[in-house]
Amino acid sequence: MNTLTANQEKTLVWDLFVRLFHWALVFFIGFAWWTGEQGGEWMQWHMRCGYAVLGLVIFRLMWGFIGSFYARFTHFIYSPKNTLSYIRALLKRQEPVYASHNPVGGWAVVLLLLLCAVQAGTGLFANDDIFTEGPLAHLVGYDLSIEITKWHKLLFNGLLAVIVVHVAGVVYHQRFRKEPLLQGMISGKKPTSGAVDVMPQTATKSPLRVFVSGLIVILLAILLVWGLLSL
Repeated sequence: MNTLTANQEKTLVWDLFVRLFHWALVFFIGFAWWTGEQGGEWMQWHMRCGYAVLGLVIFRLMWGFIGSFYARFTHFIYSPKNTLSYIRALLKRQEPVYASHNPVGGWAVVLLLLLCAVQAGTGLFANDDIFTEGPLAHLVGYDLSIEITKWHKLLFNGLLAVIVVHVAGVVYHQRFRKEPLLQGMISGKKPTSGAVDVMPQTATKSPLRVFVSGLIVILLAILLVWGLLSL
């Protein structure tokens, strides 16, 4: 079985914006959890973290359509048939190597984005019935706002569970399959020899084009969040 080893020639797989998105999401979800546990005046920061998570999700959804090759959903979202085939190979420890997300990892990304979107979205309507309420709570009324708050708290446990599974998957591939996933998410580069999803030469985009596109998408995401908060 081929593995991606550190001494192979490396290729830029994760562009700057994918890496910034990943680590920013880690930070803001972690800080949102901590501030939510503290309560009180920290709830203002909890809400700000929620706005940031919402902006990050909006950015990643747009970047999944117009970003660099490996960042696009069309690259790492596989059919149910291919995903099941990968799972069968995984159980036999004979899974093929992917430069970017494998089929299970690709669907995990989709699930994480969905849960983050729902978590941040429900937070906009939440109400702790004491000091803090979401900026859109006035649109749904008190009773519904309280009900949404219950879902907001409950769904966070589901998000944490998916994150734990995601981390376990990273540990498995990093430790036992010798795939430098963490290094790749820091430097952006990974060895791609033997990978089944290597980028074709014709799909290469100029670094300047990727950078300018990323800045535009970030601006659009910020404007969309600002527009939502202004309703």
